Amino acid sequence: MADYQHEDSLGLQQLEPSPVEDTPVESKDSYFGSTNDAGATTPPRGTSALGLSQHSAIWYLNRIQKYSSWAFTAFGVAHITNTAVIPLITRSVPESERYLLLTRPYYQGLPAEPLLITLPLLAHVLSGLALRVVRRNLNAKRYGDNEERAQKKSFFSSYFWPKVSGVSKLGYPFLPLLVGHVFVNRAIPKQYPGGQSNVNLSYVSHAFARHPVVSYAGFAALISVGVLHMTWGWAKWLGLTPDQVTEMGSDRQVAKDRRWYVINGIASAVIGLWMAGSFGVIGRAGEAPGYVGRIYNEMYSKVPVVGRWL
Repeated sequence: MADYQHEDSLGLQQLEPSPVEDTPVESKDSYFGSTNDAGATTPPRGTSALGLSQHSAIWYLNRIQKYSSWAFTAFGVAHITNTAVIPLITRSVPESERYLLLTRPYYQGLPAEPLLITLPLLAHVLSGLALRVVRRNLNAKRYGDNEERAQKKSFFSSYFWPKVSGVSKLGYPFLPLLVGHVFVNRAIPKQYPGGQSNVNLSYVSHAFARHPVVSYAGFAALISVGVLHMTWGWAKWLGLTPDQVTEMGSDRQVAKDRRWYVINGIASAVIGLWMAGSFGVIGRAGEAPGYVGRIYNEMYSKVPVVGRWL
């Protein structure tokens, strides 16, 4: 029996750690409390001696990322209403612009624009990047406990970095697309007399008429990636992604597949609605005439990289 146990132990091998994205913040000792030399149990890291909550950096960063997305979602609902729903109802760009001009001051002026767009966007992106750094350092602290692993503690080593989730993979390309959209529709018009008052739905329809390839490709990418990122992000906050199912056994895969189809079905419906209003109505309204059209052409020529061909 002893020989058998000895032979069996020789077949064991030490496995390398596999850090996951949502690594638990507290270790075993910190969660249950630790015992000091006198035998007294100290409070766990999550609670102070007075019973007050003392959360980790990951806890705070997660909530910054979550609640910042709420504010930006409010802007997204207003934006899809103005650029898709109302054009589909009116079937006319001039009629739709009346509603745009009525509601735009509420989310493109002070203080709504910083509170709904600028600050939430910065908080969402920066907290997401900070989360990856904090989790990476936590993984290095936990799993870099021997000489071989310690050699992989370099900040630029991929060994301890948490995996990139599907939501993050959608968020990274969405950011430059969104920045480009803001630059074309906000930064460039401010360089001309009248500023933002020069930009309306006719400004967008002029781009579709004059530069269809760039316009259709750019808006298709922006809408598709953005809606998928926000839909899957909200599913994650609500605990409804396939990886968050609670069923076990044979029902687990069925539940995961059902959630995958539902989430993508909702995203596809929103993408279809947005494209129907943007492409089907605004995109077919034609060029802006006369002096206004010439100003629009000059504005679009300021777009980096592709501006020389616009």
